[in-house]
Parts: sequence; structure tokens; C-alpha cells
Amino acid sequence: MKIWFLTGSQGLYGEDTLRQVAEQSQQIAEQLPVEVEWKPVLTDAAAIRRIMLDANADDSCAGVITWMHTFSPAKMWIAGLDALRKPLLHLHTQANVELPWSTIDMDFMNLNQAAHGDREFGFVQTRLGVPRKTVAGHVSDPVVGERIMTWVRAARGFAEVRTLKLARFGDNMRDVAVTEGDKVEAQLRFGVSVNTYGVNDLVEAVDAASDAEVTALVKEYAEQYAVAPELLGERNESLRYAARIELGLRGFLEAGGFKAFTTNFEDLGGLRQLPGLAVQRLMADGYGFGGEGDWKTSVLLRTLKAMGEGLPGGTSFMEDYTYDLTPGNELILGAHMLEVCPSIASGQPSCEIHPLGIGNREDPVRLVFDAEPGEGIVVGLADMGDRFRLVANEIDVVAPPQPLPKLPVARAVWRPRPNLRTSTESWLTAGAPHHTVLSKAVGREELNDLAEMLGVELVVIDADTTTERLTKELRWNQAYYRLAQGF
Repeated sequence: MKIWFLTGSQGLYGEDTLRQVAEQSQQIAEQLPVEVEWKPVLTDAAAIRRIMLDANADDSCAGVITWMHTFSPAKMWIAGLDALRKPLLHLHTQANVELPWSTIDMDFMNLNQAAHGDREFGFVQTRLGVPRKTVAGHVSDPVVGERIMTWVRAARGFAEVRTLKLARFGDNMRDVAVTEGDKVEAQLRFGVSVNTYGVNDLVEAVDAASDAEVTALVKEYAEQYAVAPELLGERNESLRYAARIELGLRGFLEAGGFKAFTTNFEDLGGLRQLPGLAVQRLMADGYGFGGEGDWKTSVLLRTLKAMGEGLPGGTSFMEDYTYDLTPGNELILGAHMLEVCPSIASGQPSCEIHPLGIGNREDPVRLVFDAEPGEGIVVGLADMGDRFRLVANEIDVVAPPQPLPKLPVARAVWRPRPNLRTSTESWLTAGAPHHTVLSKAVGREELNDLAEMLGVELVVIDADTTTERLTKELRWNQAYYRLAQGF
């Protein structure tokens, strides 16, 4: 994906000044923390509108960064900004860091007046209601660079969800409310296409996997994980069937161009195991996943995977399962039946087989591990009827206080901010879901940028949250979004 770099100016100061603008613009572009596609300096409304339409039409363009090097009368930008449908970052910078105080003259002032031009540009963006991120400071400042990169990561997520295809194998878990949602509205708002396929369509692909492919994949398991001895011995057929599920599922998704999927333990058709190991490995390769037909969490996971690509920390499907309510040391134990991504693992996962008292199938194979400690965030996506709401809680993942020898699933233990009581009361008040995405790769600012791009509500629970203030925020948000729909 590409980011376009657009520079605004005008012809008032002559061709020599415009040549300097172009040269300095290219120098700024070269200092940006991401490779950009530099575009010629823009000086009239027709050219601005045309380049915005071109950005919309170019699938490889993830967003545009704009800078008003000199004074660019912003009425020239109205038609172009009104037409733009890609994410926008307004970079408020200038060519020089320090001012040459002893030599400043009017030629210098006329050339270096981004402080003037960007204010004109900022007004028009606000007047038009253009969603964007504004970053101020010189591009050589590491803080400026990191803020630009968080926007770039969000733009990647936005580009991903706009064309995302998701395959649901079966429907939602029966009688569950929060995993339901409006798929038509999701496609309108986000761009994602969500469609259901019969589980036995997947079974056909699983059964079609060749013995040679299965053998090769089982060898890969033995090289990557600490495989339980029984899976290499008397229960090897269970491991081989888990490999068949992975081969069939991966092949089905690749053939259909799907980058996200769901399963449901209540609808397994001819599958002999609930998919565990296969789902975990596909998530590790960047696929979105949601259990019990939860397509919204699957969409969210794939989006955050795209945003966090190349970053340390990992991102996984997650569920708040149970609490340790020891006063002063309250913790949340998160897990799922089988499906937690090994990208968040601390150390080498073990590959094991154990009974599962749900799904009414053979014992499933799964990876078992503890999550790596460190700062993170859990995020949920809920359909509130008139809008989608993202809810995020900043957390600190910790090592389990004691071993968990009888809990043979992948798991994470965390301390929510500001504390468990405020966090959970706020989460419940916001109507946030029980399925979430846990990420140690992306954080609050990326989510802020993504929510701005998508035009969705974001509620953040952090160290400064109180339930009283959050309840008021939710009421204000409700009023704002209902009023905004009427404009």
C-alpha cells in the first residue's frame, strides 16, 4: 500500500519560489518515517480535485498526507477535500527546524509560511467536516514520526477492512445477543463482505487433503512446537486430522479470497474435531477469527492484524472468562475453548490433546501457552442498533500468579486499568461484548485514528476513567451520533 504526499502552494510568488517549494517538499517527503509517493505541487482547484479523485480510484493508495508549504488559499481545496474518500493526515511542518534570525528577509517569509497556510487549510477542513489527523512539528522529531506511523498503521487497517471478505461456517451460537449484528450496515460502514457457508462445504475441503500434505504439515508441527508424546504415538491420528482441518480450512479461505472467518461449536457438520490448532495457526498468519459465529470480532481481529503487521507483541482473539477478586490484586483470566493466537505466547507453545466438554466431537488438538507479560489493550466491537461502538480497555498482561496445570488451553492474565471494578463496570455500562481482540502490537492512538477514518464511536477505559464520567460520555455520544445522523 502507498501513501501519497501532497503539497499546497500558489502562483503568487513566481516560478522561482514554486521550484523551491517543490525541492523542499521532496526533502520533507524523504524524511518521513514511511515511504511516500510524492506528487507535484498543487496550485489550483482543478488539479487538487483531480488528484483526490485519482487517490480514491487507486486501490494501492491507503491515504494522503497534505502540507501547505506556503500560503495556499484553501477555497482551492474545497472540491478536492469534499471528493476525498481516503484517510487524510494534515502535516503541519516546515522545511527548516531553526530560524536563521540574522538573515530573515521577506523572501524567506514568503517562502516559509506553513504557519500561515496550514491555518487556512485547517479552517476549510473543519468547515467541511473532513475527518483527519493533524500532526504538528518538524519531521525530524521522533515524536512526529511515531504519530505519523500510528496513522499509517490505521490507514492500513482501514484499507484492509474496506475490501475484506469473511466466511462464516455456520451461524451464531443460539440465543446469544452480542455476536449478532447488521451485516448490510457493516458492509456500508466498513466495506467488509460477510457471507455464510455450510460447514460441510468445509468438510469436503478437509477430506480432500492428501496424506502427503498431512505428513508434511505434521512434521512442521513437530519442528515448531513441543508436541505431546501421545500425539506422536498412539494418538497420532488425532494430530493428523487436526492437520487435515488446517489444510482444508486454509485452502478454502485462499481459494475464496477470505482473510477472516468464524466457526461455531454448535454447527460442526461432519468435522470430527472442533477446529483448534488450525484456527490458532491461521490467526498467527494474520487471519481474523471469531468463535460462535462472531463475525464482528473476526473483522476487528483481521483489521488490527493488518495494523500491527511487522510490530512486536502479537494480536489475538480473546474472551474474558473469569476473575481473581483478591482485594488489591484483582486479575482477569482470559482464554477461549481453544482459539487463542500464538503470536502473544511467552515461549514455545506446546501442542496437546485433551477432552472438551462442548461440541460433542472427538478430543481436539490445540496449542497451550501463557501470554507474554507487558502493556496491551483489549477491544470489542458492538452493534448498538443505530451505530457501531468500539470499546477499548488499556491493560497490563501479567504472568499467572500460580501454575495452571489443569487448564489445558492458551490463556492470558491481565490487570485492567484503572482497576477491575471500574473497568468491568464501565465495560458493562458501555454494552461491550464478551469476545474481544487483545493486542500488544497496536494501541490507543491507532484505534483513535481508525475510529476517525471509519466514522465510528470509540470509548476508551484507561487509568483515568471513572464510571461516572464514562456514563456521561456515553450519553453525550448517544446524543451526538443521533444528531449527526439527521444532518
